[in-house]
Amino acid sequence: MNALIVIVEDEEDILELIEYNLGRDGFDTIGFLNHKLLEKILEEESVDLIIMDRNLNGAEGSEVISGLRQKGFNTPVIYLSAKDKDSDIEEGFQRGGDDYITKPFNMKELILRIKAILRRTKKESSDEVLTYNDITLHLSSRTVTIEGKNTILTKLEFDLLATLIQNKNIVLDRDYLLVNVWKEDEFFQDRTVNVAIKRLKEKIDPNRSKEYIKTVRGVGYTLC
Repeated sequence: MNALIVIVEDEEDILELIEYNLGRDGFDTIGFLNHKLLEKILEEESVDLIIMDRNLNGAEGSEVISGLRQKGFNTPVIYLSAKDKDSDIEEGFQRGGDDYITKPFNMKELILRIKAILRRTKKESSDEVLTYNDITLHLSSRTVTIEGKNTILTKLEFDLLATLIQNKNIVLDRDYLLVNVWKEDEFFQDRTVNVAIKRLKEKIDPNRSKEYIKTVRGVGYTLC
């Protein structure tokens, strides 16, 4: 499966140029001229990387990413921006960026940096299967079945459930989850984990009849 890259760029000619070159290099792309559908696509698709302009119509790209980070989205981000001061670049990294390229930019350099980030963040592509009670996770296809029926999870929810199953005999505290699921902890608070756990519970046990996940007060979470 090709890596899926979302590009948010309000200059249509630049957006088309990036999409063309990434497609020619074997990447799947989804392009947007604004940020309005970004959160929705992150919830619905397994996005491997975001290329984000900062000077968007009606929004500042790094503020958009910072907001997504606070909601628990940890998809890697490359800022592609005309904001080229040292303070701008520092601000971009502080607001959740994994890399920063200033405009005008070299397309080959962009592709090399994309590949470097994907190498660092790429998860194992084996056909490993994780199971817990009637839950089955296929890591390669990132699919989940419960009692043999498909259950749709976001990328974050899938990673969170996989981490819990991989550590099913251990109580995982919030700091551990922030580092190992969100990959960073400086942008988030305990509430980030609480909200994500609540949403995951609602997805895998909508009738609240099984209680897969147990909250250990003052410590963290574990599987029941």
